[in-house]
Amino acid sequence: MITAKMIQQIWAVIESTQVTTLLQFDDAALVQLLLQQLKAKQGLDAQTDGSLNTYIKSKLPLIRDTAEGRLSFGQGNH
Repeated sequence: MITAKMIQQIWAVIESTQVTTLLQFDDAALVQLLLQQLKAKQGLDAQTDGSLNTYIKSKLPLIRDTAEGRLSFGQGNH
C-alpha cells in the first residue's frame, strides 16, 4: 500500500531530479531511476515497490509536463 508520505517522498525525489534526466530517459529507465532514489531514502517491501512502480508509470506524463515547465521557467529567468 502506498501511503501519503510515500507519495510526498516520490514527488520530492522528482523535484530534486535534474530536468534533463526527467526528459531524456525513456519511460522504463526513468521509473527505475526514481524507484532507486526512493529506495535509497527508505526501504521498500516488494508489494510497495510494485505499487510505486505502477503509480510512477501512471504519472509519467505529469512528471514530464512538470519537468518541461521547470525547464521553461528556468529559461525565462536567464
